[in-house]
Amino acid sequence: MSKKPINYLRLSTLVAVAILVGTELVGASWAAGWALGGLFQLDPLISRSLEIIFSLAGLIGLYFFMRTAIRNEPIRG
Repeated sequence: MSKKPINYLRLSTLVAVAILVGTELVGASWAAGWALGGLFQLDPLISRSLEIIFSLAGLIGLYFFMRTAIRNEPIRG
């Protein structure tokens, strides 16, 4: 069974989408942690912890988004 060649147009589309959506998701979730820490005047350690937790949630969201994008726009074919 031979593999189909890589379609570089689709690959570049997926890379561009990953950069765009990743920046939006991780940036917005990081900013949400920062905003909540400032709004409630939390200790800097707690504020940083919120930022990290929210940014990890953004990365998880990016993972699921890219998994779906690759399923709908396969690289090979």
